[in-house]
Amino acid sequence: MSTSAGIGDFSPAERTREQKGWFFTDWAVSAFQTTVAGVLFAPYLIEIAKAAAVDNRIDVLGLSVAPGALPSYVITFSTLLSALIYPLVGAIADRTSRKPDLMVGFAWAGALCAALLFFMTGDNWWFGSIMFIIANLCAGAAVVVSDSILPLISTEDERDRVSSIGWAYGYAGGGLLLAVNFLLVTFADPIGLGTELAVRISMLSAGLWWAGFIIIPWRRIRRHEPADVEDVSGGVVARSFGQLFVTLKELPKYPVALTFLLAYLFFNDGIQTVISSASIYGVEELGFETGTMLGIYLLVQFVAVGGAIFFGRLAKVFGAKRVILGGLVGWMAIVVVAYFVPEQTLVPLLIVGVGIGLVMGGTQALARSYFSLFIPAGKEAEYFSLYHAMDRGTSWLGTLVFGLVYQLTDSYRPAILALIAFFVLGGALLALVNTAKGIEQAGNRAPQRV
Repeated sequence: MSTSAGIGDFSPAERTREQKGWFFTDWAVSAFQTTVAGVLFAPYLIEIAKAAAVDNRIDVLGLSVAPGALPSYVITFSTLLSALIYPLVGAIADRTSRKPDLMVGFAWAGALCAALLFFMTGDNWWFGSIMFIIANLCAGAAVVVSDSILPLISTEDERDRVSSIGWAYGYAGGGLLLAVNFLLVTFADPIGLGTELAVRISMLSAGLWWAGFIIIPWRRIRRHEPADVEDVSGGVVARSFGQLFVTLKELPKYPVALTFLLAYLFFNDGIQTVISSASIYGVEELGFETGTMLGIYLLVQFVAVGGAIFFGRLAKVFGAKRVILGGLVGWMAIVVVAYFVPEQTLVPLLIVGVGIGLVMGGTQALARSYFSLFIPAGKEAEYFSLYHAMDRGTSWLGTLVFGLVYQLTDSYRPAILALIAFFVLGGALLALVNTAKGIEQAGNRAPQRV
C-alpha cells in the first residue's frame, strides 16, 4: 500500500472512517459561514449601525464611516488579526497529537460568540462587531487545524476527492440550516416574530448547529502523533514560536508553495469578497428583501454541492491546477454579469447565483487539496495557517477595495466590478506554479494526475 506522509500504516478502511468523520468539520462550520457571515450579519449590522448614525456616518475609533461600509471594515480588521494569530495556532497544532481537541475548542468558542449575536439589538453595533470578529477568528483557527488533518487521513491520490466531498458536505449542511432560517425570516411577520427577531434567532441557531455537529469529527478522528517537530526549548507558547520561526526561515526553500500562496492571496480574496458581499449587493444595490437574498444564497449552497463534486471529478481527469484556472475564468464572467444585473430583476440574479454555486465549491475544494501537495510532512497546520490567513470570509485586500470603492462612488456596482482584478492577478500567478517541482521540493509523492 502506498502511503502519504503522516498517514502511517492505516488501512483504507481506517482512513475511510476518519474521512467520513472529517467531512462533518465542513458541515458544522458552514452553518456560521452561510447563515451568519454569508447572509444575515452584514445587512443586519448595517441596519444597527444606521440606527446609531449621525448624518449617515458613525464614529469608528475616530474615523467617520458610512454604515454601508462597516461590514467590509469589520472583516478587514478580523483578517489583520488572523495574520498574527493563525501562524501561532498552526505552530501549536503541529506540535501536538491532539489536533481534534484543539479544533473543537476553537469551534466551541466561535459558536458561543456566534450565538451571542442574538443580543445585538438597538444601536449596539460595537457588540455585534466584536462578537463577529471573535467568531470569525475562531472559525478560521478551527479550519486551520481541521484542514491540516487532511494530509494525515488521505493519500495524495485521495485528496482531491476527499477535499471535494468535504466541501460538498459543508454546502449541504450550511444549506440545510439556511433553508430553515429562510423560512423563518420569510414568514416572520405572519407568525408574529418580526424580521429582526427572526434574524437574531437564525444567528443563534448557527452557533448551536456549529457547536453540536463538530462533536462528530472530534470523536472519530485519531490523535496522530506529530512528525518532524523542530527541537526548540521553552514552554508550549515559546516552543510554538520557535517552531514558527524555523518554518518561516525555511519557507524560501519551497518557492513553488510560496508562489501558490501569493496566487491564492489574490484569487481567494476575490472569491471571499464576492461571497461575503453578495447579500449587501443584493439588498442595498439591487433592492431585494433580505428574505429574497436568503433564498438566492440557499440556491447557491445546493448548486455548490454538485459543483464541488463535479470539479473533483474533473480534477481526476485534467488535474487540479487546470480545473482551478477554468474556475477563475468563471468567476470573472460572474463579476461582469453581476455588474449589469438590473434592480429588482430576479431572473438575472438567479443566473448569477447558479454560476457562483457551480464554481465556488470546486475552486475552493481543489485549492485546498492542491496546496496540500506542497506541504512538508509535520508542518501541515503551519502552512495551512498561512493559507487560511487569506481564507474563509476573512479576505482583507478584497473587502478593503470593495469598501473603499463604495465609499468613493456611493455605489456597489463599481465595487463588485473592481474585484475582477483579483481573479486576473491570481490566475496569472497560478499559471506560473510548477506542480511537479513543488511536490518534489516538499518531499511528497505525486498523484497519478497533476
